[in-house]
Amino acid sequence: MRAASNILRVARITGGAAPGRSSAPPHRTIENTMNRLTVSTTLCAALAALALAPTARAETHANLQAVTANGTSAWTPPSAAPFAPPVVLRGVILNNPEDMLDPTPNFLPWNGGANQFRMGGEWQIFFQATEPGDRGGTACWMGQNYGNRPDKRSEEFSYTNAAWVAEILRLEHDAQTGRRFRAGDLVDITARQSLFFGGKRNLNEGHSIEPQYDFQISLVTPNYGLPAPEVVSLADLVNLDDGNPATREDIFDATRATGGERWQGMRVRINGLQLANDPNLINTLGALYFGTNGWNPAAVWGGRRCTVTDGANRYFTLRHPRYSLGPVPATPFDAIGILNQESGSGAHGTNGYELFVQQIILPPPDLDLALNAVVSWPANGTEYVLETSTALTNAPWLPVTNSPVTINGRSTVLLPPTQAQQFFRLRSAP
Repeated sequence: MRAASNILRVARITGGAAPGRSSAPPHRTIENTMNRLTVSTTLCAALAALALAPTARAETHANLQAVTANGTSAWTPPSAAPFAPPVVLRGVILNNPEDMLDPTPNFLPWNGGANQFRMGGEWQIFFQATEPGDRGGTACWMGQNYGNRPDKRSEEFSYTNAAWVAEILRLEHDAQTGRRFRAGDLVDITARQSLFFGGKRNLNEGHSIEPQYDFQISLVTPNYGLPAPEVVSLADLVNLDDGNPATREDIFDATRATGGERWQGMRVRINGLQLANDPNLINTLGALYFGTNGWNPAAVWGGRRCTVTDGANRYFTLRHPRYSLGPVPATPFDAIGILNQESGSGAHGTNGYELFVQQIILPPPDLDLALNAVVSWPANGTEYVLETSTALTNAPWLPVTNSPVTINGRSTVLLPPTQAQQFFRLRSAP
């Protein structure tokens, strides 16, 4: 794992520039980076083994995501970052990173604070526990312009576009095989840093571009398969709305036996949802009312939120992926995705649960059943007149006005039923 990091890190420091400030054109750096990826497997393995000393400590998602009664992290790290030893978690990747956040390189300098919090490219995956006795899931996140945070205030703490591309290549490819990681792969992720934000503990670089804070992903089983989504109802996640826009209805349980904590970071299915598009809801939901405007794959992360209801005065937030889910559903639907938490706080998290949608299931459409009568006879060259009557006796026989067409050697007439009972006969044409 460390092999790729050591190789790709060259993009940060070549050319006489300061770390993270390479002036090489991005496309040339990408080509050089890809060339470096051809280093022999033997060297990669040796460097990876060296980088992981001391041996990583196995950790569970359940322990990492443990919280206190007020929603703060209850996890005890092995040491101050960088962790010694690092921690390693196993799980199956739930999403492709480009489906969640936009990784496109976009270096922006601090510029006196003009670009504060403008992170440029961003990368994020969730991976879910698979080991016996473990439960839950964890997010891994990385951003480009850490220097635009108010605690950094300098581009020297950001990745250049070239360095960012190199870092993405390092993260997205297995160092031993070169295979690109995809949703459904079983992986081990080794971390030397993590931060608690939004109600969950994320594996990340701690907003640092220094190599000692890197996290690595290694392939265990390709195409392991996505876990079956656990079926959840809105009644499991939120209470009935109390009409007060200043309150939150999230169900929070620090024991993680119920509420959003039970399914945080996991693949779930919520049935019977309907998009809420009533502007009056802002009076009861306040800032948590997003309507349907977020049903847009082209919007930024914060602009892809929608409000749904179960029709029983419960409301919840969905977040649209960066690919199309089709037009805004006008009927109830089921949604499959990752239960995430975005409380907006770096200190606590008793609310802010939402579903990152990956798939919707609409009810099957109504079928149009045609009850037309098909009347046919051999097309033998003799002309006939098709007649119809409502009875065999004491009723007139009337000519059918529809003209016959020849299908497979037979004169055929398609007739919609106009009576509860109809009879047909052929009469030689005069």
